[in-house]
Amino acid sequence: MTAQNSLSQIYLDANATTPVLPQAAAAALTTMETMFGNPSSSHISGLQAKQIMDNARDKAKQVLGSGNGSVIFTSGATEGIQTGILSGLYSAKSQMQAGKKYTILYGATEHKAVPESLKHWNNILEINAEVKAIPVNRDGDLDLEFIANEVPNALMICTMAVNNETGVYQDLARLEKVIRDNNAGIYWMVDCVQALGKTSLDLANTSIDYAPFSGHKLYGPKGIGFVYIRENAPFTPFIAGGGQEGGLRSGTENLPGLAALNVIFDMLLSTNDESFTNVEQLHKFRAQLTAALKQSFPEVVFNHSFKNSVPTTLNFAIPGFSSKEIMDLFDAANIRVSSGSACSSKVTRSFVLDAMGLPAWQSESAIRMSFGPAMTQDQIDMACERIIQSAQALGQSCLTLDSNDLNPRADLAGLVQFKVGGSCTWLYVDQATKSAVVIDPLAEITERLSTVLNCQNLTLTAVIDTHGHADHISDRGQLVNNLDLTQATDFLGWPVNCDVKILNGQSYPMIKVGEKYLVKVATPGHTDDSISLILCSEVNNELKIEYVFCGDMILMGSLGRTNFSTSSSEQMLQSIQRLHSIVGTDSLLCASHDYHNEFVTTIAAEMDRNCLLSRVINKEIAVADFVTEKTALDTNINDETGSEIMCGAFVESCNTKPVTDYNSQTLSDAMSQSDDMTLIDIREPHEYALGHAQKFGINVPLTRLVDFIGAHQDKSEQLVLVCRSGSRSHIAAQALARLGYKNVGHLKGGYALNN
Repeated sequence: MTAQNSLSQIYLDANATTPVLPQAAAAALTTMETMFGNPSSSHISGLQAKQIMDNARDKAKQVLGSGNGSVIFTSGATEGIQTGILSGLYSAKSQMQAGKKYTILYGATEHKAVPESLKHWNNILEINAEVKAIPVNRDGDLDLEFIANEVPNALMICTMAVNNETGVYQDLARLEKVIRDNNAGIYWMVDCVQALGKTSLDLANTSIDYAPFSGHKLYGPKGIGFVYIRENAPFTPFIAGGGQEGGLRSGTENLPGLAALNVIFDMLLSTNDESFTNVEQLHKFRAQLTAALKQSFPEVVFNHSFKNSVPTTLNFAIPGFSSKEIMDLFDAANIRVSSGSACSSKVTRSFVLDAMGLPAWQSESAIRMSFGPAMTQDQIDMACERIIQSAQALGQSCLTLDSNDLNPRADLAGLVQFKVGGSCTWLYVDQATKSAVVIDPLAEITERLSTVLNCQNLTLTAVIDTHGHADHISDRGQLVNNLDLTQATDFLGWPVNCDVKILNGQSYPMIKVGEKYLVKVATPGHTDDSISLILCSEVNNELKIEYVFCGDMILMGSLGRTNFSTSSSEQMLQSIQRLHSIVGTDSLLCASHDYHNEFVTTIAAEMDRNCLLSRVINKEIAVADFVTEKTALDTNINDETGSEIMCGAFVESCNTKPVTDYNSQTLSDAMSQSDDMTLIDIREPHEYALGHAQKFGINVPLTRLVDFIGAHQDKSEQLVLVCRSGSRSHIAAQALARLGYKNVGHLKGGYALNN
C-alpha cells in the first residue's frame, strides 16, 4: 500500500523549526566529506577546520553587532539559556546579603526553557530566591511598573526579544531603561532565538549580558547554536572537559553545523543576496495570509496585535473549532501549522495566551502560522489558495454552510457523536423523513449542531437531557430557540404529551423519530430524575433495540457518580439492574461521558473485562458497600466478601486490548492474501475530501464510529483502520477490540509515515 501526495507541502511552522536551505545543507555535507578535521588538531586538516569555525564566529559577531562581546558555539538555544542563567546566578550568589530576600524575574510569556531552567539552577545552587513571572498586558507587552518595583531585589531578569507563539516583540530600549534605572548591576538575559533574521540586533550597544540563539530557527541544521556574552559579564562554563572554545565550552565542535551557519550569516550580511525577503515584503505576506484567513473563516480572531509583532507570525483562533480540528484540516491540505509552541505539543491550551488574558476558548483553539524570511511569493500564493480550499472542504462535514464546497455534501443518516473533553452529545438522524433528535446537548457545540441541522435540512423532533446538574452544562434551551421548536416539554426536554410503547411487556413513554421509536425509561440514581432513552426499530411487529442512551448512569468500565445531593446509590444499582433486564447484554450503551475514547460499550463488554459494572449486573455488590460519597471515577469499593473492586474506567489493564499494527508493506501483504479485508479511513469527511493522500476503503469518521458499530455486528470481520498519523486509528481499533471484534488492526503511523 502506498499513499500518494498530490499536493506539495506548504510549510508554515517556521517558529518550531525551519527547513535547511540547500546552500547550507551543501556546505555541511561538503564539510563532512572533505573538511572533517578536528578544529583542535594542529595539522593541516585541523587548521582548515578551525578556519571554518573562526569564520563563523567572526560573521556571527557582525550579525549580532557584538563588539567586544564573546560568541560561544553551543548545541542550540536551550544550552545557551543554561549557560547564561548558570553564569548570572552563580555570580549573583556571591553578592547576596545574609537575611535579605531575593527574587529572580522572567517574562510570563517566556519559552518554558527559561523559567524551568531558572527554577532548576536556583535549586541546584541553593540560592532559594523566589522565582517570579513578570505580567504582560493584552498585547503581550511586559509590565514595566512591575519590573521597576521588583527589579531592585532581583538577582537576575530574563526576557525575550520575540515571542515564539505570537511573534510579539518587546521594546528592548524601554525595557533596558527601566531595568538599569532601578538596578544597574542586575544580570539580564534576553532570549533572541526568534529575533535572528527578523529584527536588527546591535547587542554591544545594549547592556544585555546574555543572548542565546539557535541555528535551526533560521534555515540551519538542528544541533548548532550560539550564545552572546557581553564583555566583562561573568561567565561559568556549563560544559567542562577538553577545553574547547577557549575553555568556555568543552566538547568537539559541530563543524558541519558551523559550515551551514557560515552560509546563513553570509546571506544575512549580504546586500545583494536575494535568498532572504526584506521586511516590507514580509509584512505584505502576512497581510495576504490574513486576508485569506478572513475570507475563509469570517469569524477568525487574531490573538495578538500586528502593531507589536514581527510579520512572520500569525496566531489566531476560529470560533467553534478546536486547534486539533484546524490542524487536521490544514494537514489534510498539506499545510503545516502548529497549535502554539511545538515544544508543548501535548498541552491543550497556550500559557502565553493565558498570560495575555485572552478568553479560554482562544487559548484552547489557538493556531500558529509562521514562516521565515526565505518565504517566496509563489509559496504564499499557494498557501492562501490552499487555506480557502480547506475552509470549503469543511462543508463535507456540514461544519459550514458555504455553498462553494469541493464536493456535494453527503446526506447524514444514523448516529453521530460529538465530544467536548470527556462529555458527549448524541445526534440521531432519520434521513428518510429528514428528522432528528439531540440527546444531552452541550453548550459548546450548540452552534455546530445548528449548522449541521440547517446544512442537512433536518427537522428537530426533540432535544432531551438524560439528567441535569452542575457538572453537565446543557444548552437545550438555546438549541430549541435557534430551531423554533415549540412543543411543550418537561425540564429535561421530554414532550409532555406523548404516546406509549410496549417494551418487554411494560408500557413506556415514546416519541417517533422517523420510522423509529425513542422510548423513555426512568432510571433514577445518578440524580432523582435521571432517565435512559432507548432507540428501537420495529421488525416483524417486534421491537429491535439499536441504541441505549444511558446518561451518567453507566460509564465505560464503571458506574456513574453518586456523590451529588440528589444521588442515591441504592436507586442507581436498582436502575442498572432494571435496564439490563430490558436491553440485555449486547445493546450499545451510549453514555454522556467518554473519558478514554471508548466511544460506546455493551453490558457484555463490561462483563468481559470484569469491572465494576459486571459486579452490579450479577448482584455481587451489596448496596451498603456502594457509598454515596464515593466516586466511581477514582475510588475503589469493596464487594460483600471484602475484596477490593477496581472502578475500571481509569484502569489501564481493563481498557487495553491487542490490535494488529500494520505498516505499508505488511498491510499490502495481508491484503494480497485476503479478499475479505475492509479498510476504513476514519478521518473526518473534510479531510477525506481534500484527498491529498490516496483514499482507501470507506470513510467512517470517529464521530460516526458508533453508528458503524451498530450496523456491523459481525465481529469476525477483518477490519483495518487508517488515519493521518495512526493515533485516531489506534484508538478506534482498540475500541472495536474491547467490544469483541476479533480481527482488528490499524496502519501504524497512518498516511504520514506510510507514503
